[in-house]
Amino acid sequence: MSDEEGRQSLTGVWHGLFTYPYEQEPGAFVATLMEFGSFLSGTTHEEGQFRDGRMGTLLAMIDGEREGTDVYFDKTYDGTGGWDHLVRYQGVINADWTEIEGRWVVPGVWDGRFLMIRSNSRSLARARERFVRV
Repeated sequence: MSDEEGRQSLTGVWHGLFTYPYEQEPGAFVATLMEFGSFLSGTTHEEGQFRDGRMGTLLAMIDGEREGTDVYFDKTYDGTGGWDHLVRYQGVINADWTEIEGRWVVPGVWDGRFLMIRSNSRSLARARERFVRV
């Protein structure tokens, strides 16, 4: 997507998938990103398990930056359901600016892969199938 001045921009809604460091179905989230210059901000929401075992919606804030096609951001959970940790993401934007793929890490604890698909690009189901096979 391009901004008003014709530059590529990450601003928009993205559907994300992430793997866990052990065998399990990938998790899913929705991110709303705003890009200002090289800076990123936004929010995410995802269905997940609260610390007390109940299921619900987990909310987080995004703060990061883009350098060319490299993307770096921190996702910090807001405390909903007992989760308030930070997750670091590092990824690369594909050639047509419809996907961001890379790695995530909870420093010193867990890590895995992620894929984000721009909401108006190809279907999430096809992307999920390709992501799970890797």
